[in-house]
Amino acid sequence: MLSQEASQFLEKPLIARLSTIGEDGYPHTVPLWYVLDGEDIVIMSDRDTRKVKNALQNPKGAITIGGEPGDGGGYLLQGDWIVETDDDYVWMKRITCRYEPKERAESIIASWMNDDVVTMRLKVTKSIKVY
Repeated sequence: MLSQEASQFLEKPLIARLSTIGEDGYPHTVPLWYVLDGEDIVIMSDRDTRKVKNALQNPKGAITIGGEPGDGGGYLLQGDWIVETDDDYVWMKRITCRYEPKERAESIIASWMNDDVVTMRLKVTKSIKVY
């Protein structure tokens, strides 16, 4: 599904904008960190957030990544969300270390260790290059 160009672009630690569909039918869009896992986009979240509740009720959603000046364009990725437990906080650690220097990442991870963290995995079904 993802071209080599898209995969290389998505390896950059940019801010993603995740969109889920709320009960009222309107999009709920929030900025966040992500990591590419094969062709999936993986994010972390507290279980009790609106985005997780929305994804559990309606798995259809999207992420946009890039599109800021100097990014060289960006991508709109559409697909279905899967909410998973994050046993041993593997994804939380991986994503945090991708965006923060080691000492800061360790401090952030320590502060989140008692949270009910889950991952949201976007199974990409459509990739659109945006400029």
